Amino acid sequence: MDTRTILADLKAELNRITKAIAALESLDGTATATSPAVPTQAKKRGLTPAGRRRLSAMMKARWAARRKAAAKPTTKATSVRRTMNPAARKKIAEA
Repeated sequence: MDTRTILADLKAELNRITKAIAALESLDGTATATSPAVPTQAKKRGLTPAGRRRLSAMMKARWAARRKAAAKPTTKATSVRRTMNPAARKKIAEA
């Protein structure tokens, strides 16, 4: 099938559906304009002051927990300076 014929069929179907919607709305008394409505711009949402405080407290708690986990000393063996006994020292000196 040709793309143009598919497009023409879809436009005809859209027109038919639009007319059916308009007819049903007129029966209900909620008729709209015949031209398609211009989409309104979505309301920009922001944080309320209470939400901002709650988010701030959550982030502070999260970062405090990360700092606490990073500051925990690992169970690493401390380096102890080893010394030689006098017999070993004498053997090295003789060699």
